[in-house]
Amino acid sequence: MAINIQTLNGEISLENDVIATIVGAAVTDNYGVVGMVSKHFFRDNLTDILKKENYSRGVLISQEGDNISVDVYIVVSYGTKISVICQNIQQAVKYNVEQLLGFELDYVHVHVQGVTID
Repeated sequence: MAINIQTLNGEISLENDVIATIVGAAVTDNYGVVGMVSKHFFRDNLTDILKKENYSRGVLISQEGDNISVDVYIVVSYGTKISVICQNIQQAVKYNVEQLLGFELDYVHVHVQGVTID
């Protein structure tokens, strides 16, 4: 499924892998984030931290009419404040998508799937 954006000159279609790469880079650059995990965390593998080429497994993009939302699935480091990490992720993802892709996100949902001790 691709995100379709209607402009004055026509329609723009962005594949989910493109958006997931930008979102994944914004997420993993935040302090306290150990990595991204699959949205099917328990079904796939509990210990599997995603690498750059697999970010699309940890990002869920949905479009309902003109509303576009992103869900990200992460593991955080023990001893960090989870609420602050989530707020930073929301701001970074929203900013990067708006600056690099040119459309606004309505929601960025952060799902913390686990806490790990370094």
